[in-house]
Amino acid sequence: MQTLKNKKMNNNIDHNILSRRKLIKLGLLGAGGLLLGSPFSLLAKEILQKSKTKIKAKAKSVIQIWLWGGPSQLDTFDPKPHAGRDYCGVLDKVIETNVKGIEINAALPLLAQQADKYSLIRSMTHGINAHETASYVMQTGHEPGRLVYPSIGAVVSLFKGYDHGYKGVVPPYVVLTKGQGRFSESGFLGTKYKPFVTGGDPSKTPFEVEGIIAKGVSDERQLNRRELLHNLDTFSSIIPNNSQFKKLDKCESEAYDLMFGDARKIFDLSNEKTDVRDRYGKKTFGQSCLVARRLVEAGVPYVTINYNGWDTHKQHFQTMNQKLPELDQGLSALLQDLSDKNLLDSTIVLCGGEFGRTPKVMWNPPWNGGRGHFGNCFSVLLAGGGFKGGRVVGKSNETGSEVVERPVSPEDLIGSIYELMGIDPDGKLPNSKGLDVNLLPGNGKGRLTEIM
Repeated sequence: MQTLKNKKMNNNIDHNILSRRKLIKLGLLGAGGLLLGSPFSLLAKEILQKSKTKIKAKAKSVIQIWLWGGPSQLDTFDPKPHAGRDYCGVLDKVIETNVKGIEINAALPLLAQQADKYSLIRSMTHGINAHETASYVMQTGHEPGRLVYPSIGAVVSLFKGYDHGYKGVVPPYVVLTKGQGRFSESGFLGTKYKPFVTGGDPSKTPFEVEGIIAKGVSDERQLNRRELLHNLDTFSSIIPNNSQFKKLDKCESEAYDLMFGDARKIFDLSNEKTDVRDRYGKKTFGQSCLVARRLVEAGVPYVTINYNGWDTHKQHFQTMNQKLPELDQGLSALLQDLSDKNLLDSTIVLCGGEFGRTPKVMWNPPWNGGRGHFGNCFSVLLAGGGFKGGRVVGKSNETGSEVVERPVSPEDLIGSIYELMGIDPDGKLPNSKGLDVNLLPGNGKGRLTEIM
């Protein structure tokens, strides 16, 4: 029995070694799923080096709060209190902010006290009511076509990540805590630019970050596993100077640095003061905002908080009773904390979803007070990193159903973010087919210059 057990263990080890050899042949790094040097990587560097437009960056990082499913513009940043019950339901009150003349929904009292730090776009529009397509357009600035374009986070990772000397202990593009799932974030750029998705829940102790904290496995056991594998893996000693094995060993070392080094400390909220954690809110969203602050503090260029639950076809107002206080507490604490730590000037905060919700409430069964998808007119919050605070861009009509002043497209929004990050919005993107591909499709005439 013991012999059989040992044989099974050795087979597992042999499989691990074989997997390592396969990884070498594929040219992959294990720790972050990053590609080793390749013709595509060289092409990317060539395009970056050939960029003629040198834009001075005002921002170093972006925190994107992705309200997955689409939040209602009326219930958040563009209230219409006089539109009546069929449009407002029970959320029919507004609150003055700390900026004269700007009102938001009364369900967001803490954010009302932070309005001097953010601007509101009340005229976002793309006219798309399907989740997948709207998400793609809002994340890339492109209409769907023969090429799958990379998301904002992947583009920032390309221009501000490892190819540009990024030395952070955490990958340059991080998603808290679940992948967005509506589109391929890296597009044609490939797996090197996919986000590091943390998994886990930062409101739990410990925060079980994928690849850093192994559920049910102690640190001691994890280190013992590594030692056992090294003792049994004699293959690399046969050709000790093999360059590919050296790269893989470096990858393994970096993986363990993630698990036991500075990266782990970034995700460990236990060293934050109790009053700070309480200020953000002890729910998953609030603690994700706190982790995002810690990540940009450590120099991570792009962080997405994937905050789902906003697809409210049914019982919309019951859901808003939970979601709006969480959003209010977490986002307001993040803005204040970034400001207090002198990080807001160098950190863009983007809050919005793929579209808004239908202004008119669907009271009839089976919706029972729900709101549908609405891409015709919706709102986005922008703060920091060169975006001015205390401003409103655009205007909707009396029911929030149409843009009546200064329409803003996803391309306008994304191009403005790129520009503040020091990325030429009119530049090119590398691709495996060597095609002449623009970063964004238009000419940049609609950029948000009034708040930049």
